[in-house]
Amino acid sequence: MAYEMLVGLHVTDEEKYEEYRKNMKPILSEYKGGFSYDFKISEVLISKTDNDINRVFTIHFPDRATMDSFFSNSNYLDVKRKYYEAAVASTTILSSYTKDS
Repeated sequence: MAYEMLVGLHVTDEEKYEEYRKNMKPILSEYKGGFSYDFKISEVLISKTDNDINRVFTIHFPDRATMDSFFSNSNYLDVKRKYYEAAVASTTILSSYTKDS
């Protein structure tokens, strides 16, 4: 069964974040992962976190083990350090779940 996460971010540098996405997508594809939905949002009405959120997306993988391998991949971690850390103030995992492919 596929594994998916619903993620909220507080993106503070759109240009750097787009560079992050551009550079991580080839690595994500190697792991047969992808994005199902991606939203820029302007207002959060209810939240269980103090983190600001202005971007919400789903990211999916064939299974959880593949997701874990992707997020620990050294090339991905290099891209994350170079772009993501400078572009995103906070990350909130809203939900994670298995689903039919």
